[in-house]
Amino acid sequence: MSVTSTDNQAIDYPESDGKPMGETDWHIDWTLRLRDMLKYRYRDQRVYVGSDLLLYYHEGVPRDFVVPDGFVVLDCDPKKRRVFKTWEEKRVPNVVFEFTSASTRRSDEFFKPRTYAEIGVAEYFIFDPHSEYLSPALQGFQLTDDSSYVRVEPNTRGQLESRQLGLTLELDGGELVIRDAASGQILPTQADAALQREQVAVQSEQLMKQREGLARREANELAAKNASLELELKRLRAELDRRGTSSES
Repeated sequence: MSVTSTDNQAIDYPESDGKPMGETDWHIDWTLRLRDMLKYRYRDQRVYVGSDLLLYYHEGVPRDFVVPDGFVVLDCDPKKRRVFKTWEEKRVPNVVFEFTSASTRRSDEFFKPRTYAEIGVAEYFIFDPHSEYLSPALQGFQLTDDSSYVRVEPNTRGQLESRQLGLTLELDGGELVIRDAASGQILPTQADAALQREQVAVQSEQLMKQREGLARREANELAAKNASLELELKRLRAELDRRGTSSES
């Protein structure tokens, strides 16, 4: 339980909203995967990545909270938290992500965006893993100067751009693909990165063995050629000796 004090009165800021956590496997998988990708991307940086954490945005009003599926706060201590209080952090999320479902559709499309716009979340992205509740299944919004959202239009490659994070989001066969905008590389999780390093190490070892094998073959071929030349040289010397002996006689 998180507790703060306003006007000498203790106010409770619960760590749970008391609602059931039941969701589809797709929703849970993407929530966890996004968190892993973003936490790996911002490792060792002053960036906080949150997921399913109660975010309180009005001091002294514990009923005013929202629970994003995922969010990123730049220039923010990455320490672990029980809840996120915007007035204590002096920060609001730069970007929020939601994965919609039958039970969250109305909230994700209407209620949460109003709150995010009110507190100043610069970008909001929503994805329907089922492609049943949103059309298009991936949507993005950017905050305007009048604290309202405008839809992010796809670029020439059909990607939605997050200017805040330097990322692009797109759908490939119904699957969400998130890339680094500068390199075009798909964001890996820590497990993905470890697997990639292992694969690179295996490939490097295989390449080294191939080079060593090639060097041995070249050395053996050179040795065989030298041996052949030695035999030919001996043969020529023997022939010369034979001719010299014949002419003396």
